Amino acid sequence: MSDVQSDDGPILEKLFGRPKPVIAMMHLLPLPGRPLYESHGGMAAVVEALRRDLDILQESGVDGLLFCNEGDRPYPLRTDRAPIAAMAAAIGELRPYIRLPYGVDLLWDPMAALAVAKAVRASFVREVFTGVYDSDMGLWQPDAAAALDYRHRLGAGDVRLFFNIEPEFARPVARRSIGALARSVVVSSLADAILISGAMAGAEADLNHISEAKSAVPTTPVLANTGVRVETVRATLAVADGVIVGTGLKRDGYTWNPVDPERVQRFMDEVRMAREQGEN
Repeated sequence: MSDVQSDDGPILEKLFGRPKPVIAMMHLLPLPGRPLYESHGGMAAVVEALRRDLDILQESGVDGLLFCNEGDRPYPLRTDRAPIAAMAAAIGELRPYIRLPYGVDLLWDPMAALAVAKAVRASFVREVFTGVYDSDMGLWQPDAAAALDYRHRLGAGDVRLFFNIEPEFARPVARRSIGALARSVVVSSLADAILISGAMAGAEADLNHISEAKSAVPTTPVLANTGVRVETVRATLAVADGVIVGTGLKRDGYTWNPVDPERVQRFMDEVRMAREQGEN
């Protein structure tokens, strides 16, 4: 079973300095080699947009960041070299300004995510490591053993693995309960944390699924991975061990817009109230 405890305490507190962290998305604009990439602005525009979001999020009181190539639609199951290099370069330019723990996610390629995480000294990766899915990208069959072997070869054993077990844009081929799936993944594939998602980016995760997963793996953190908004974050944090939020912090609540400072402030105000309630 995954060792989710450490000498310094539970994994989320070790990574983010507190229980029930808020991990904010750092969505990259489309990268070189992908259909929506804007060559006119080039990589300078990618980095500038990230820096703007970074400044807003770090001042807001979020606990961590997650860099993701959300703009690279349509998403491949294996990422080409150009987006991998571009993502590493963009994060590398920002590293002197990053004050929070951060992770990496390259949709939908665990090997690419691990390679970039090692290069930019990230603390964790978010990916789909297990299962077989009927997805928008075709038949999707990740290989957890190959990914963990690759992490070992990279010398990246300190990079924690956040397993998305209910991925967006996909439906599992086999029908197992969320609880059975969470338990199996933690035991067989050494997940450090379990993520529960909605049907697509920005879609709300099922709180019943989060509760079921938590009951099945009580010593492994279970986080809401999508669709958390200012109106739902208190209820979500009452159940989940943390939240990953992107769309709910964006201008007009649209995934591919820039971060909206007012939305972030309102969201974090709700988070603080949720934490106060939890302490009482």
